[in-house]
Amino acid sequence: MLACGLLCLATGLLPAEPAGDAMLRIAPLLAFLGTVIVLAELTSAAEVFDVVASGVARAGRGSYAALFVLCVAFASLTTITLNLDTTAVLLTPVMLALASRVGIAPVPLAMTTVWLANTASLLLPVSNLTNLLAADRVALTPAGLAAKMWAPQLAAIAVSMGCLWLFFWRSGKRGAENYPPPAVHRPADRTLFRVCGLACVGFLLAILLADIPLWTASAAAAGVAVAAFAVRRRGVLRLSLVPWRLLVLVPGLFLVVETVNVNGLHEMLAAAIGPDGGLLGMLRAAAVGGGLSNVLNNLPVYLAGESAVPVANHDQLLALLIGTNVGPVVTPWASLATLLWFERCHAQGVRVSLKSFMGTGALLAAGALPAATVALALAG
Repeated sequence: MLACGLLCLATGLLPAEPAGDAMLRIAPLLAFLGTVIVLAELTSAAEVFDVVASGVARAGRGSYAALFVLCVAFASLTTITLNLDTTAVLLTPVMLALASRVGIAPVPLAMTTVWLANTASLLLPVSNLTNLLAADRVALTPAGLAAKMWAPQLAAIAVSMGCLWLFFWRSGKRGAENYPPPAVHRPADRTLFRVCGLACVGFLLAILLADIPLWTASAAAAGVAVAAFAVRRRGVLRLSLVPWRLLVLVPGLFLVVETVNVNGLHEMLAAAIGPDGGLLGMLRAAAVGGGLSNVLNNLPVYLAGESAVPVANHDQLLALLIGTNVGPVVTPWASLATLLWFERCHAQGVRVSLKSFMGTGALLAAGALPAATVALALAG
């Protein structure tokens, strides 16, 4: 993707000025993405997620209904605080290992992870790269974005829960009637466990309460985790912790989108989204964002759609954000998180039918998009 973007620049399809503006805009995003993934990887290596997952299963006391609610809460909290790609990359193997440990069907846990990775990514700037862009466009702090998006977020999670229970968790779909609670998981290194856990808590508090850039907060938290591992388990620290593929992919996406944008996409999207800032215009923006995300990918669609929404239509822009965050649950390529999730499922030997994935995802999107958009309008 980066090579394609550079080719567009070299051939003149993309003028230098918009390319430079795009690179300046994503520099803080790349710094954030790189450091937050390192933080999440080290948090996983410190067994924080394993302890929480084991605790979640034990708290369910063998009840599938209780386990369902707890897994939804766990996946949602991970997405909201550590971003959707972290949920896809790190929580998926934890959930699948949990399914194996307690002898329950893996698909309900896997689908809970991928759906909540997308639909629970509305609340904070940290939750999704698109949120960072939207918050910057409408000049919202993390607390300000949360104040605007709490109702849409609750609506999206509620619809996700209904679809998850209907399609995957209800009796007859999940396998056994109950499950044996696992033993308490005790981390091998309690010091690393405590330090990384506190680093994550500190990161969350910093982005909510302190007026500092997100990448600064994530870099500081990752630095604490790296320092702890340098002292306790130096062998874990390696260059592969840095998400090089993402750091190459994202600039390429931005360059390609800028190329398409300056060559006609802007006009097409402006006509499709329209200038109406009311509820109908918001629903239209959400539908366009969700539909095109499943055809292309949510990040380039948001980038192109953002410039097509009138500057004064803040709620319409947030509706577009709902479409590009909640909508990409139908096709495997609609979001990077979904692609990463498929990769992790394949590595763990878990197969999810593509027909089932797309069919149930389409019904989820059809319910969650209007519900979240109407919630945004009512709360606003």
